[in-house]
Amino acid sequence: MDILRGAVEYIQQNQQRFIDALTLHIQLSLYALALGIAIFVPLGVVASRWKGGPALVGFVSAARVIPSISVLFLLYPYRRQIGQIAPFWDRNFVLALIALTLLAGPPIIINTDAALRGVSPAILENAEGLGMTGPQVFNRVQLPLALPVITAGVRTAAVEVIASATFAAFIGVGTLGRFITSGLTLYDFSLLLVGAIPVTLLALGAEVSLAGVERLVST
Repeated sequence: MDILRGAVEYIQQNQQRFIDALTLHIQLSLYALALGIAIFVPLGVVASRWKGGPALVGFVSAARVIPSISVLFLLYPYRRQIGQIAPFWDRNFVLALIALTLLAGPPIIINTDAALRGVSPAILENAEGLGMTGPQVFNRVQLPLALPVITAGVRTAAVEVIASATFAAFIGVGTLGRFITSGLTLYDFSLLLVGAIPVTLLALGAEVSLAGVERLVST
């Protein structure tokens, strides 16, 4: 209890610092998840319709074994060039954004490909028999049926991204991970909880919210 009380007192005494870290953590996570959806859902659609789709999905899935922190350190020497991609953001923020977007990719593309392939061919044939065009079949039949599984992939990606955004602190991005790393360095468990508890709550919040969305699109 003393450790938890110490964490609460630290937040009360450093409210602006905590709010800045929390805001940056949420922004980084949301941007990475949005980019992941924008990039890997279309790739999943392509994979589901292409003969080489399983190879593409397999390649992206294999990338899951590479920790996001390893990606950060591998790209870190090129942060100056990477920062030119979005000069209106701090280059370390851009570097972390790329790493987290890649982390979000595998569950999204895997679920998108599996969901679209899992729609019964008989249902698609019936839709075509009703006079629907290819795009109409996809938009009105196949995609709505696949949406719950795609949403499940987004939910998995969201939790992984929120948890892994703490690693951005290792390259100077002031997410909630800054409190965790400082707590470990100083052997201060109260300071560690200042970062760990909000990250846990954010991940649980994303899990519950997207589970609700998943149930909604399943009805």
